[in-house]
Amino acid sequence: MAEFATIRDEVTALKRERTVEAAAQLFYDRGYEKTTLEAVAESMGVTKPFIYNHFKSKAELLADICTRGVSASLVAMEAALAANVSPTEKLRMLSRGFLTAVLSNQRYIAILTREEKSLEPADFERLSVLRRDFDRKLVALLQAGVDAGEFHLNDPDVAALSIGGLVSWAYVWYRPHGRLSLEALADEVASLILAMAGVVVPAGQR
Repeated sequence: MAEFATIRDEVTALKRERTVEAAAQLFYDRGYEKTTLEAVAESMGVTKPFIYNHFKSKAELLADICTRGVSASLVAMEAALAANVSPTEKLRMLSRGFLTAVLSNQRYIAILTREEKSLEPADFERLSVLRRDFDRKLVALLQAGVDAGEFHLNDPDVAALSIGGLVSWAYVWYRPHGRLSLEALADEVASLILAMAGVVVPAGQR
């Protein structure tokens, strides 16, 4: 029975994921307000009840989509903070992980930026709490680097906002098949952020 339950859960997860992907594509192409659940169902070749089996409303779908990029960024933050390394190396790890999270969720981040005004108030507040948590942890990391004599910053709060803006905005200009691979771009951006913090990174160590 447990095996059947596991298979059922996996099928349900796949159906939810398929629904999210279809909705995200339409929200991205047409905008949230101009997309109906009928259109999402039609694009999947299913009926609306299929969607309602997994999501209560279009608003719940939007909340799921908008949460993904923010959650991925927090995962990158927690991984960096948990590492037993210096503040400089934690910032390097975070920079690479944060950028990778944003660009791996490029479409979701774009939808969040464009459509956050359409979120239900409770969902908007929940995401705001997650963002504030990320910002608070970034400021604390920068302050730890200053206290350790590794970073040279006059105002860690301003630096944190600048880093957040630099990385978050990358979804606008990044092209998956551009000149640099995602890994190479993550290395380059990490070097830029370390330089912003006053860390000199020799070219051969980037």
